[in-house]
Amino acid sequence: MSQPDPVNALRRIAFLLERAHEPTYRVRAFRGAAAALEKLTTEEIGRRAQRGTLTELRGVGKVTAAVVTEVLAGEEPSYLQKLAAEAKQPVAEGGAEIRAALRGDLHTHSDWSDGGSPIEEMALAARELDSGPHEYIALTDHSPRLTVARGLTAERLREQLRVVTDLNERLAPFRILTGIECDILDDGSLDQEPELLAQLDVVVASVHSKLAMPSDAMTKRMVNAVRNPHVDVLGHCTGRLLKGREGGKGRPESSFDEVVVFQACKENGVAVEINSRPERLDPPMRLLAAAVEIGCLFSIDTDAHAPGQLDWQAFGCARAEECDVRPDSIVNTRDLDGLLSWAKRGQ
Repeated sequence: MSQPDPVNALRRIAFLLERAHEPTYRVRAFRGAAAALEKLTTEEIGRRAQRGTLTELRGVGKVTAAVVTEVLAGEEPSYLQKLAAEAKQPVAEGGAEIRAALRGDLHTHSDWSDGGSPIEEMALAARELDSGPHEYIALTDHSPRLTVARGLTAERLREQLRVVTDLNERLAPFRILTGIECDILDDGSLDQEPELLAQLDVVVASVHSKLAMPSDAMTKRMVNAVRNPHVDVLGHCTGRLLKGREGGKGRPESSFDEVVVFQACKENGVAVEINSRPERLDPPMRLLAAAVEIGCLFSIDTDAHAPGQLDWQAFGCARAEECDVRPDSIVNTRDLDGLLSWAKRGQ
């Protein structure tokens, strides 16, 4: 069944809302309507539009029904026109040269954990980004201990690997890299079976708990993690939140010895993530400058939990440019073979 144009329009609106960091409930309205209509043929959608019964479908409201009606009339929906006009403005000022050099994104989430969209939808969006199509993305859903984010047990992760294998056969030459955002436990060990981590293309290691532990203990914890041969990227290193969900209260930075941690990253070939989420922008500029001075590798990632958030890399690129990060020190400027060769360096 070919996908009806109204479905494409609804998803495009959702993408642009995500890109603009609009409230989640608005995005869900359009993605929910797209999912409801995707089950119908174009003819069935047309009949419902003529009879005025679109809103009888679960997930379709007055606004989304109006979008569908405009599309069926051969018009560009007014709601989409407004968002598209706003999207002509860049997400962030600066960093265009670095963004043009990026080949992929090494930190993304799907609805297998706390993301909002299926794996395939994330991949298709990455392949068709307005800001520059990607050649690959790493699927890095959470590890088991982060139960609030539906972290993947070893069994679920193995199941996901089979799904990714099937998707990659259909989406080639685009590549979904197998991966995980693995919790760094209190002692610096990783929250997943070592044998399973060894099978993955990319491992992002992040601290999500006890973020306020003393500096000495946090330093040791992070160094132990980056010395693990399976770790490729140190994710959002301070764990800070400039603001919480839907504009709520933020969270201060973790305290650690950045010289010791970043030196360990350099010595072990681990990339320091430049996390592009607007509420994170992690590491802070002074720490990013320190990592540049030490000579670290970097990965500019979105930590995207929805397709439209994949365009947020511009925030990280602008910050990288401001701190004089060299494009050749950014691992995701490498082609697929080069990226995989780097990631397998210690295995």
